[in-house]
Amino acid sequence: MAPVLVTRATLDDLYREEGKAELIGGRIVRMASGDLPTDVANNIYVSLRTYAKAMRRGVAKADGIGYAVPEMESGRDSFSPDASYYDGPRPANRMQFIQGAPKFAAEVRSENDYGAAAEAAMAMKRTDYFAAGTLVVWDVDLLSEEVVRVYRAADPSHATMYRRGETAEAEPAVPGWTMPVNDLFV
Repeated sequence: MAPVLVTRATLDDLYREEGKAELIGGRIVRMASGDLPTDVANNIYVSLRTYAKAMRRGVAKADGIGYAVPEMESGRDSFSPDASYYDGPRPANRMQFIQGAPKFAAEVRSENDYGAAAEAAMAMKRTDYFAAGTLVVWDVDLLSEEVVRVYRAADPSHATMYRRGETAEAEPAVPGWTMPVNDLFV
């Protein structure tokens, strides 16, 4: 029996993928989200967009944006955060992914993002974000605690937690921007 050759997917393949996906280890990993996680991600995006327009600096990106990065030790070649803030150079061809990592990324957990395997995957993704240059990652937990865990590149193993009734921030990635945790669920 002849060995089966597996062709590695590329960013060009990812461009043609319909829906949200990331390129990890030469594989296209499709992602989907439910009603509540999508609403929460959209609320973060709207708040970031308002901030970016008022500051006249950077851009907020909604779910579905692609950030291309050089292949990482984990095999990751791209990110597609649920919401993000970016203030670097835009692609010459605006139909393509942004080259580089966002300064801020929000990852809103879906119902399958819980348990030991999911925690390990989330930690690995945060490690990749920080290695690529992201300064702050939000881990938004909707099911177990309704909490925003804010991880920073400067101290990646320690999270600052914000609950309902508190106001979350993303310093130093998005200076001066804040969002009441209650507003995530509106």
